Amino acid sequence: MYPWQQFLLEQGARLDQGAPPGVTDFGTIVTRETAAAGFIAPLTDLGLLAFSGEEAAHFLHNQLTNDVEHLASTEARLAGYCSPKGRLLATLLMWRSADAVILQVPREIQAALQKRLQMFILRAKVKQVDINEQQAILGIGGQAAGAILANWFASLPSEPYAKVDAEAGTLIRVADGFGFPRYQWIATVDQAKTAWPKLQQALQPVGPSWWRLADIQAGVPQVMQQTQDKFVPQMVNFEVIGGVNFKKGCYPGQEIVARSQYLGKLKRRMILASVQADAAHAGMEVFSSADPEQPCGMVVNAEPCSPQEMALLVEIKTASAEAGTIHLGSATGPVLALQALPYALPDAAGAAE
Repeated sequence: MYPWQQFLLEQGARLDQGAPPGVTDFGTIVTRETAAAGFIAPLTDLGLLAFSGEEAAHFLHNQLTNDVEHLASTEARLAGYCSPKGRLLATLLMWRSADAVILQVPREIQAALQKRLQMFILRAKVKQVDINEQQAILGIGGQAAGAILANWFASLPSEPYAKVDAEAGTLIRVADGFGFPRYQWIATVDQAKTAWPKLQQALQPVGPSWWRLADIQAGVPQVMQQTQDKFVPQMVNFEVIGGVNFKKGCYPGQEIVARSQYLGKLKRRMILASVQADAAHAGMEVFSSADPEQPCGMVVNAEPCSPQEMALLVEIKTASAEAGTIHLGSATGPVLALQALPYALPDAAGAAE
């Protein structure tokens, strides 16, 4: 067990059986209202890879859907890693540290991504290192977040995906959740241990599920094991939220992603929904009452928002979303309640099939 996970266990966290184990919750009942007041989530479900060396930025620039070479030290960016078919193998957040480019990805797909990227480094002057044992990621949000973070950061990032660095570590603002700003604080394990008691006094400790729920409500998708190689970026609105740069050079699948952007109207999109069920999961198919014989889409992400209700991001045929009812798992499954995304979708973006 990593030292950070051991420390959290001593603070009342309950851990899963992963390797290493991750936080599930803190054994307390949490509501949307208490999370909105202010919460802290150890994001042990996310992993960090550091790419250093004089050719690191150039290498990643040629692998990812977003611009790495012009990534400023004051920002973070979403990016995707695609197969040659233009389908997402990973969605990630990236930023620069003092001496490396950092990629943040779900722990469950980190090892496979790390192995695949290593295959293409070859003789490039690039070193790839797993830094999960040295770094802790804290997700902090809600009404009280800014005031408590001011104890360690003289200024806070002013908008989503802005970044500041201080002696206490790196602070990145991400898409808002529960109606308030959210931040990721990336610190050394010792820094996180020292800060935890004060943070815990002001904020409600929660499991990573609450952070993922806020991501869903923000319309920010995360590719998981069950959905790897399923979606062209536009199918999950990834270009709308800033994860694709269409002016940069080639990367795996770039021609297909570009073709999807510029040929006709997009036929598939990601929507926000909720469902009265407790067993929805990424990769689960959805069906339309207008065409019940075949699936019309797939769950991208799912997290509980109450004991019997789940929030979903669903990739779906746009025509199906506009006709009939959408059902989870089968044509007779629970009906999805469609909700408005927090951002507008363009009228025409491409023709991903």
